[in-house]
Amino acid sequence: MKRSVPQSLSLYGGLGLLVLVVGLPFWWVITGSFKVPREIIQRVPTMFPQSFTTQHFQKLLQFTDFPAYLVNSLAVALFSTLVTVVLALPAAYAFFRMEFPGRNALYRLILLAYAFPGVVVLIPLYGLFAKAGLIDSRASLVIVNVAFALPFSIWMMRSFLASVPREIEEAAIIDGAPTTTILLRILMPLIAPGIASVAIFAFISSWTEYLFASVLIVSDANRTIPVGFAGIIGQYQIDWGLLLAGATAATIPVVILFALVGRWFVSGLTEGAVK
Repeated sequence: MKRSVPQSLSLYGGLGLLVLVVGLPFWWVITGSFKVPREIIQRVPTMFPQSFTTQHFQKLLQFTDFPAYLVNSLAVALFSTLVTVVLALPAAYAFFRMEFPGRNALYRLILLAYAFPGVVVLIPLYGLFAKAGLIDSRASLVIVNVAFALPFSIWMMRSFLASVPREIEEAAIIDGAPTTTILLRILMPLIAPGIASVAIFAFISSWTEYLFASVLIVSDANRTIPVGFAGIIGQYQIDWGLLLAGATAATIPVVILFALVGRWFVSGLTEGAVK
């Protein structure tokens, strides 16, 4: 359908405004990490750096524990993503393809657990992890991240499983294929965009999680990037160049993830929206 000139102008104007609102903060952070300190804090901000320096990145790598924070965040996010995908796929298949007593009630109960904010269960979980000896352990963060990402991930898988015709599974059952073979060799390739969407959601949720990481992790050696950044901020003075360099470096793993599986993620958003 051909759009009129006013419609086209409003459409592209809205898209341009959205790109500006979303992209401008990222542009300021990235360019600011290469500016000298006096240019960062000057009264009139500059869109393009008038100076260029890598001193903030050198300081970040040499005088802070950012490399350790990066390793911790990568380990927690990757394990959380892996466990979430491994659990969400069979759980979604069981909820939406298999019949068993109490299926609908159990599914609603899982979604109800996702409705509570994390701060409500912070103290009970801290006591539970303290008794289990998991305080100051990255395993505790993996458990928490999986627990909060799994309900939404199971729900997200629903539309993708619903888009696969049941006749495909019935044909496999007639041929004698067991449930695990149907799930792993038939359904997984068909719902790959959904798996990619769940993986990106779980990774970003784990990568940016701050509340539990700030409470459950005690030692500086096990801190993740969000908690480590909080320690960089001083009480009376803030090194903006250092923070901007850290924020820029922290976006690199997410950009790499989107470069690897972003195509399936975008496909998953469109395919999962239509049954």
